Amino acid sequence: MTDNAWMTRPRIRVAAYVIRDRAVPEVLVFDHIGMPEAGTQVPAGGVGSGEQLEEAVLREVAEETGLLTATVVRQIAVEDKPHPETGQPRRTTFFFLRASVETPDAWDHRVTGGGEDVGLTFACRFLPLPLKKPLADDQDVWLGHLDPRWATVTGHSQ
Repeated sequence: MTDNAWMTRPRIRVAAYVIRDRAVPEVLVFDHIGMPEAGTQVPAGGVGSGEQLEEAVLREVAEETGLLTATVVRQIAVEDKPHPETGQPRRTTFFFLRASVETPDAWDHRVTGGGEDVGLTFACRFLPLPLKKPLADDQDVWLGHLDPRWATVTGHSQ
């Protein structure tokens, strides 16, 4: 490890598995409209200075999907993994949240807040679990820790 590596603090982030229980359990995901290369993702983003992790995950869900009724169930995992493009260190805390069965199946949401995604439109939808293919940046890797049956079919080694 170089002298700089241990001095670089990881960016603190949160990610949300918002689960809706219907005939089969479903997870909330979104795609960037007009940016297919970004891939399908779950709500995630940075934690503000002094912000609690649970507050941050609820804020990210609201900013990126517009969903205001999700509730935090529990923390699932903490992942230390560099950013896929910049290589900068990141520490992401994954949370399990619940959404009401009345939550719509799909909707478009214009991103709000102060992040880099402001003004983008995300196509939000629920996908049945287990997922048929991995999410962008392997964001699905911890789903199997919630329920082994929810591990992505293609499988991950976590």
